[in-house]
Amino acid sequence: MKAPVLIVGGGPAGMALALALHRNGIGSRVVDARPRGAAAGDARILALAHGSRLALESLGVWEGIPHTPIATIHVSQQGGLGRTVLRAAEENVPALGYVLSAGDLARALDAALAAAGIEYAGNTPAPTPAEALLTVHAEGRIDGVDDIRARDYGQHAVICLAHAAAAQRGTAWERFTPAGPVALLPCQDAHAVVLTCPAADSARIAALADAGFLALLQERFGRRVTLTGVSPRQVHPLGLRMRRQPVADRAVWIGNAAQTLHPVAGQGFNLALRDIMELAEILSDAADPGDAALLARYAARRRLDRTATAGFTDGLVRLFSNDFAPLRHLRGAGLLALDLCPPARSFLARRMMFGARSW
Repeated sequence: MKAPVLIVGGGPAGMALALALHRNGIGSRVVDARPRGAAAGDARILALAHGSRLALESLGVWEGIPHTPIATIHVSQQGGLGRTVLRAAEENVPALGYVLSAGDLARALDAALAAAGIEYAGNTPAPTPAEALLTVHAEGRIDGVDDIRARDYGQHAVICLAHAAAAQRGTAWERFTPAGPVALLPCQDAHAVVLTCPAADSARIAALADAGFLALLQERFGRRVTLTGVSPRQVHPLGLRMRRQPVADRAVWIGNAAQTLHPVAGQGFNLALRDIMELAEILSDAADPGDAALLARYAARRRLDRTATAGFTDGLVRLFSNDFAPLRHLRGAGLLALDLCPPARSFLARRMMFGARSW
């Protein structure tokens, strides 16, 4: 008997969904145009929220994934007063989030699929939708779709690893500058760097000699951490592209096939995991996982979190990526007020850990 759910895309999102469905008694088959194991070569660094750790633990894949906890998140802006600090201890959680390799996560998910006996066909083009009761698209960009929310920020992210003169264990730094945000995330004995810059400057910045790039990064970030070394750089374009309706006739889109967000606040894969767990829960014990009423229920239950998370990241980028003096002073006052108001800090921390439906 064929599996009732066909998952197109064998990356972390597709594999996580297959495991979540399996846990809820729903059979699935994963197909990927790439060879099996290709996702294990993904060198990207992910920042997973505490809620995502809980989801991965429930799928049996958290143990054994190398990760670095984030105990503190320090948020500030360049050229202005005001900052706020979020702390795991204030939220009674072991960490606000965790930094890990996308390739390590993919390896753990793949091993769990093999252990569960879930079919995975690599080097396989997507079959026709008629081969399953429900087709879940978990791979690829959002192209050829009219009903989307989209914004081009005119920015690229320059990504690398950097070493510091003194260890800053457990602290993630988010620094807003007129050229775009800069993030330093604790990553084992180094920092994962996401330097946002105008798209026209990204190639030049990425090609700088190490000393020149470190000087630019230090100037943008400030002196709270003294950086001493840097790895080769990669460049990724940034934008917001989001399907307003993630379901259709016997079809669902998840992960990057449903939405791509600006990396500020690190919400992309965390949102995808919340989508995945909700979908698996709604389809639990379904006689027909492609039933239109079930898919409509899924879309309705995910609407608030998807819309609010996209709006949160979009708003941060637009609010902080400028040097308009009155607005800079207002931002500083807002950060200071947030730091002086524990309930507001807790709201923000829980929002980042668990999504818009955390309260």
